[in-house]
Amino acid sequence: MTMTPAELQKLNALKLLNKMKQGGAPGRPGAHARAAVPDRREQRRIDQAAGLVPFAVKLNGDLIRQIHALAAERKTGINEIVAELLQKALKQ
Repeated sequence: MTMTPAELQKLNALKLLNKMKQGGAPGRPGAHARAAVPDRREQRRIDQAAGLVPFAVKLNGDLIRQIHALAAERKTGINEIVAELLQKALKQ
């Protein structure tokens, strides 16, 4: 199957567009922040090295909103808030 010159140009343009989408623009605001975020596998390795284990639970929506509000108030992550609350509850 041979491609016409127009089809070849269209294919090359699509390849170029995909590269542009994936690469990001240099000097773009926030580009360095995205580059610093590890991918999922790397984040999993970092978490495992820190001794963190995924633990999924189902909680009431009101409780989740309270946890989110507390995390926003303290400007910290949900994981830290839940760990702190669990540690306090287990000490009692």
